[in-house]
Amino acid sequence: MSSVRLFHPTDPQQLADLEQQATQHSWRVGQYRDSLAAGYPCYGLFGDDGSLMGFALIMRVLDEAEILNIVIAKEHQSQGFGLQLMQSMLQNLRDDCCHRLFLEVRESNAPARKLYQRCGFRQCGLRKNYYPVSGGREHAILMEASL
Repeated sequence: MSSVRLFHPTDPQQLADLEQQATQHSWRVGQYRDSLAAGYPCYGLFGDDGSLMGFALIMRVLDEAEILNIVIAKEHQSQGFGLQLMQSMLQNLRDDCCHRLFLEVRESNAPARKLYQRCGFRQCGLRKNYYPVSGGREHAILMEASL
């Protein structure tokens, strides 16, 4: 069993390490340090033993928010934990009077795009050549959901 809750990570390295193990293109620890110092909320997905299984870092502005980064540990991917994290976070944002949520996702990340669509997101834009990849760049799909 796992649970999702708002938490305040004290070690940005923990977030960077989890993402580095889960994906090829991860944030640097300084990006996490800056986001946490700015007070951006972080939702954590925790196992029964208290271990961090995933997280979502968001930026909130009035009644809108943007997912800055969302990560599920590699060993927990494709098991429904991303959906659990998203649904819990969306409900929490709704309860806190947030009305719209935005995100961007790599064009090549079909599993994430499918998850976001399942959670009510729709494409609202495109950032061409936004993300670096080996040998070039790829587009970012911009998505939004009404809460």
